[in-house]
Amino acid sequence: MCAVPRRPLRLTTERLTIRPLARHDVTEFSRYRNLPDVARYQDWTLPYTRDLAHALVDDAEALGVPAPGQWLQLAVTGPDDRLLGDVAVWLDDAGLLAMIGYTLAPENQGHGYAVEAVRAVVDWLFMVRKLHRVAATIDPANVASARVLERNGFRYIGTARSAALVRDVWSDDARFEILAEEWRRWKRRPGRPRRVDLVEITPANVRRVGELDRAFSQRRFVSSVYQSYGDALVPPVHEGNEVRPWFRAIEADGEPVGFMMVAEPLPTQPHPYLWRLMIDWRHQGRGIGRAALSALAEQRAREGATHLLLSCTADVIGSPERFYQRLGFERTGTTNEWGETEMIAPLVRLLVPRANGQGARPAQRAVSRKVRRADQTAST
Repeated sequence: MCAVPRRPLRLTTERLTIRPLARHDVTEFSRYRNLPDVARYQDWTLPYTRDLAHALVDDAEALGVPAPGQWLQLAVTGPDDRLLGDVAVWLDDAGLLAMIGYTLAPENQGHGYAVEAVRAVVDWLFMVRKLHRVAATIDPANVASARVLERNGFRYIGTARSAALVRDVWSDDARFEILAEEWRRWKRRPGRPRRVDLVEITPANVRRVGELDRAFSQRRFVSSVYQSYGDALVPPVHEGNEVRPWFRAIEADGEPVGFMMVAEPLPTQPHPYLWRLMIDWRHQGRGIGRAALSALAEQRAREGATHLLLSCTADVIGSPERFYQRLGFERTGTTNEWGETEMIAPLVRLLVPRANGQGARPAQRAVSRKVRRADQTAST
């Protein structure tokens, strides 16, 4: 009796098609797998030959869809069926747990294709295959890969030290997972909040706010809330003056979702300084950071401030600099003692206009006048 052939998996998104790797993909697939920037964080054999690629194609043709105990290599293609990258899927013998991996050719990176492809595959695994858990492991230094997982709701669960033997070198292994229930909650995640408030830290909320966390990919750039609590308790000295911290929890529609800390102006620094801004990884992408800075700008404008200063790590993957640039911050040309790039923005740029189109808030009009006066004074 002949086995009934499986219909090959085929997923379509707004921009992509995901299907099993095919023979006409071999040349491009082999090309980008041999590129140093692509292979750096991967463990496949180098040089990566066409024979190795054809072996994956043979498996893909035989399977068609993810199957227990097997790896399946899926091609990620654009509208013209041009190979952009690939996603690999492995199922355990029971067909309840999965591992995924993903790669894009360098020229196709930075467009959100990996996020879109992984989302489609993970959605299929949970909705159609009814999986319990999907996991992934990456090199801890691969920040861009971590962002792909984080933007699909994967939770960082820890790093196994010296756990992956990659080309005869032991490397650390950062591990992520998402359970079916977590995936369902992620899919139901609310959009932009109706209200964002800066609220005092009290005995009632101090622990809950402290347990909010950054994304794994942001840990080298953003301190934890508990680290910020410590800095506020024992503030540093800047040019002979003790820094005076002001800090608040960030709430979205009444739920704690982030933390903000500002260093008050000093005799040597006339502007408030955004010392810390952290939005919990589960609430990023909802416009909360921008709304929190708008609330801060409105408050500081009422107190007479005209600008907000900050510093951040710049010119590296994952840096928050682009986020701040989109809000209107510009480099001052100064680098601080920690090697961070200073940035500044007029408060008026940070104020979010009214949604009803009736013009600026009174605070926004007031700060506009203050900024103009400050700029005129500086130019004379």
